[in-house]
Amino acid sequence: MTPLAHARYCDEILAQTDLLRDLVRDADLAARVPTCPDWNLRELVVHVGGAHRWAGEIVRTRAAAEIPDDAVPGSGGPASGDAAALDAWLAEGAAATVAALREAGPDTEVWTWAWERRTAFWARRMAHETAVHRADAAAAVGRDFEVAPDLAADTITEWLEIVAFAQAGGDPEAAELRGGGRSLHLHATDAADAEWLIEFGEDGFTWRHAHAKATVALRGPLTGLMLAFNRRRKPDEGGLEVLGDRSLLDFWLERSSFG
Repeated sequence: MTPLAHARYCDEILAQTDLLRDLVRDADLAARVPTCPDWNLRELVVHVGGAHRWAGEIVRTRAAAEIPDDAVPGSGGPASGDAAALDAWLAEGAAATVAALREAGPDTEVWTWAWERRTAFWARRMAHETAVHRADAAAAVGRDFEVAPDLAADTITEWLEIVAFAQAGGDPEAAELRGGGRSLHLHATDAADAEWLIEFGEDGFTWRHAHAKATVALRGPLTGLMLAFNRRRKPDEGGLEVLGDRSLLDFWLERSSFG
């Protein structure tokens, strides 16, 4: 499996934002978000829209260094507390960010916090950021959540890349994801070739796409697998099944949360 095309990520930022807007447009914005319990719905939307604007400003200005949040115009949300203003603010920010990403293309060099210093990183990151937080909003309003299989699979792959990057950078939680002879298998039952094998070594972990017997396996529908791997669903809910040593799966989930 390879990352999706730059144009597809741009399309998904807009599509996932529109779906998020549909979820919250008539909802109680003061409702708590069960999967992000420190936030209510309004705070969740402001987080997503602020991330869009921050990434868009980095791309638009071809930033070579990190831009502080308070230097990004409008990143704190609309001045008005009105729901319509929030909806318009979210749509406007996503559109501006996608316009900047499309104008720059995938290969323009910009600052990122990660392993890839190209605009392609921000297109992919914002697509997944928006999709996962749409799942948070769906949980808050009691609605079902589905996402295209290739996007769901790439969300899992990107998260593995992020955790590996964090471990290489010395993150204390990710640093504990080691210990030889153990492995974790993710197996989507409704999508071809959507499998990941995480192997724990003495110096850290590695992962690859493979079907193999492991210390523990998490299997089930791909969307549910994506939600559980992002800690948005319990591993034994929504048609998911845990086979083997559940404590190893919990070990991974606890140490790949980054707060």
